[in-house]
Amino acid sequence: MTTFLLPNDPITSIDMYLANGIGGSGIRRAHELGPSATIDLVSQAGLRGRGGGGFPTGQKWAGVAAQTGGRRYLVCNGAEGEPGTFKDRALLRANPYQLVEGVAIAGFAIGAAEAFVCLKASFRREIEAVTRAVQEFQQAGLCGDCTVTIVAGPDEYLFGEEKAMLEVIEGNEPLPRWLPPYLHGLFATAPQLGWQSHDRIDPTDGTAGSNPTLVNNVETLSNVPHIVARGAEWFRSMGTVESPGTIVTTVVGDVVAPDVGEVEMGTPLRDVIDVVGSGLVAGRSVKAVFSGVANAVVTAADLDVPVSYEGLQAIGSGIGSAGFIVYDDTTCMADAAYRFSRFLSIESCGQCPPCKLGSSAITGHLERIETGAGTSSDLDAITGWLDHVTDGSRCFLATEEQIVVSSVLRAFPEEFAEHLALGRCPRPRRLPIPKLIDLDGGRAVYDESFWRKQPDWTYAPDAGVDDGTEPRT
Repeated sequence: MTTFLLPNDPITSIDMYLANGIGGSGIRRAHELGPSATIDLVSQAGLRGRGGGGFPTGQKWAGVAAQTGGRRYLVCNGAEGEPGTFKDRALLRANPYQLVEGVAIAGFAIGAAEAFVCLKASFRREIEAVTRAVQEFQQAGLCGDCTVTIVAGPDEYLFGEEKAMLEVIEGNEPLPRWLPPYLHGLFATAPQLGWQSHDRIDPTDGTAGSNPTLVNNVETLSNVPHIVARGAEWFRSMGTVESPGTIVTTVVGDVVAPDVGEVEMGTPLRDVIDVVGSGLVAGRSVKAVFSGVANAVVTAADLDVPVSYEGLQAIGSGIGSAGFIVYDDTTCMADAAYRFSRFLSIESCGQCPPCKLGSSAITGHLERIETGAGTSSDLDAITGWLDHVTDGSRCFLATEEQIVVSSVLRAFPEEFAEHLALGRCPRPRRLPIPKLIDLDGGRAVYDESFWRKQPDWTYAPDAGVDDGTEPRT
């Protein structure tokens, strides 16, 4: 299997990167082709966004490049707050130089005045690696005229939402704005909302307007120098027609050795679990797999689904950022639904009341069912809120709540019925929220402090619980 994003040995200097025969070739080739032809090449390769949306990268670049109205900006999203995902941090540890070259190529292609690489402040190791790579690229004269700024942001899940990320760059809290970045970008002076009295803004003066902004994920941009250097046909020689190339996937949960690995698009999910996560312990079987908290649960009946955009979509789920959380046959799915719902309800920003109130209410009812205090009225209340939790939402978080919880209710109705009939959980077990702090050598380190996080994003005092069991909300 071809792997190129995750080298066997980490690349720790610009000299190592340039010596591998590919490093630096992409940016040189882009300057030979020119901006328009570079965008065409990325489009022909069929690269799709690796941050979860799967939008065609070349089409996204072309859309921003064609926009008028102020300056253009480029933002690299490395916030990686999705539970079960560690692939961007793995890429930055293995080879931060391919990302910086990808940023340089994308900035050149869209005519960006400035680029921003956004990482959580807690990602200290990754920030150090990217900072070093940017400095060495600048010293080698490979960054061109595009200034690259590294932004250390907050730990909140919504920092990774592209509209909220622009707010953080501008010095604000990670609260999603209304319009997408290509319509209302960084430092925009054009109004975001209607019914406002304002002076006319000349979009051709280069200083004012909507400032269309391109936002791409770390993995997406890391693919770019390889594609530009080696060509579209090389990239399409891997993966599937609709999902070319490879994907860097994380496998955690009830597996022998949680890890990150690079696989070709179209590889069966069953094989990904075995190859990347070393499978399950003897005697256990897969009960459910979640691709983060944004897509419907994948059950044991669908483990042969190809890991591709079209493959997972065909079974009613999605690939997300290819962070797969595996649960074995000892898992209580009512408990899993409660914990994912709690994560989303806590991370909801509160700007859209149906999202904050609805996700919190759903979480409360799921907790009642899981702890044995539930009745059929709790299920009715959950169903009612799932119909309205997305009303007026600015971002996808409320939709995630709707999709994940409803999918578990549909796939495992008998487990909820068991809880109501028994008045207790028939499969008591403490499930961690796989919000990863570190993943190395087959060992996953989860953020246990998340269980002290409160709906206003503050943290309750530490009660001294440090054994992986968390207090109930």
